[in-house]
Amino acid sequence: MTKQEKYAKALVKIGVNVQKGQTLVLSAPVECAGFARLCAKYAYERGCREVVMNWSDDYLSRQRFLYAESEVFDKAHEYRKVFTDSFSNEGAAFLHLYARDPEALSGVDADRIRRNQLSSMEAMKTYRLLQSANELQWCIASVPIKAWAAKVFPEIPEDEAMEMLWDAIYKTVFVNETDDIVSLWNEHIMKTDARAKIMTDYNFKYLKYKNSLGTDLTVELADNHKWAGGCETMTSGVRCCVNMPSYEIFTCPKKYGTNGVVYSSLPLELNGSLIENFMFRIENGKIVEVNAEKNREILLDATKLDDGASYLGEVALISYDSPISNQGILFYNTLFDENASCHIAFGEAIPCFTDADSVKNEEYEARGINDSNTHVDFMIGTKDMSITGVTHDGKEIPVFVDGNFAF
Repeated sequence: MTKQEKYAKALVKIGVNVQKGQTLVLSAPVECAGFARLCAKYAYERGCREVVMNWSDDYLSRQRFLYAESEVFDKAHEYRKVFTDSFSNEGAAFLHLYARDPEALSGVDADRIRRNQLSSMEAMKTYRLLQSANELQWCIASVPIKAWAAKVFPEIPEDEAMEMLWDAIYKTVFVNETDDIVSLWNEHIMKTDARAKIMTDYNFKYLKYKNSLGTDLTVELADNHKWAGGCETMTSGVRCCVNMPSYEIFTCPKKYGTNGVVYSSLPLELNGSLIENFMFRIENGKIVEVNAEKNREILLDATKLDDGASYLGEVALISYDSPISNQGILFYNTLFDENASCHIAFGEAIPCFTDADSVKNEEYEARGINDSNTHVDFMIGTKDMSITGVTHDGKEIPVFVDGNFAF
């Protein structure tokens, strides 16, 4: 079995964990058709009812943003809503192959991007609600495309850059010539679950972040929060790894409880543009100042997408000493870069609290939980990051020392 075959099989079995008789919606760039076919093959081998393809293309997307009539960005076509609603409601599983040119939309009108994002999120509202409630199986993973490989390895010939990116991805998801990838993932999930339990048992009131970039941030955690990571159990009882790779444990912050300044440690690929060397100042949970050396306007617009976009929705912990960080590669892809570094997200909260299953979105505000149509992870972890947990009785416990978990 080739490495690509091992990877595709793992995404179907461990990632989205498609069940016998279940429909799989497989989203992929046209450039990744060969790998998508492998995923479809293994889905059918597991007894999948049907594989439904959802194709995308960077070139056509850029042409649309540059030349389409302005009003098309204000309302998504009805077929998109019908597509996502129908498959979400019937209990389909969703596998997303996320791969695009990090600068595919460079120079595009930021307002067009903002309006398109709003209309697209509205069309996917049912899917997002079911996703956040763990009522449907989903997984996001990546495979190389030429423009992305060229960005990661700009001095390398095209074919060689593609092979290097494939190899880099394989290392992050435990794909090699000899080992059983399923066993490796199960071992990894057990370790991640154990660390999440330790953090949940501490029941910290605050996390205090500091590093040499200038980050000095205090984040209050949600009442009755819990930590999760690795794989998640759906309401159906099926487990799936929603991100591959995944080295994080994460939880939900309290909406109005974050104060201080935070600096990015890696560039952020956002809506087809790269945001570099940026910072946020946060007061009582709200982002009140945004600075960036590159594409500040796009980042600022993202934090103003709706009322909840300027508040935090996630805090995630990953040791600096990790299989992704240790490669020394900037992937220009949030799926990988967020798993190389501690990160936080502005926008929609991840519902990591003990009674999340019984809390409706309209109750979030009263609970101090953020609600938004966006969720953007950005990386803040560094080699010298310190994170201190503060208990409800004021006791301070080291969580991170010199960029890594203290336990």
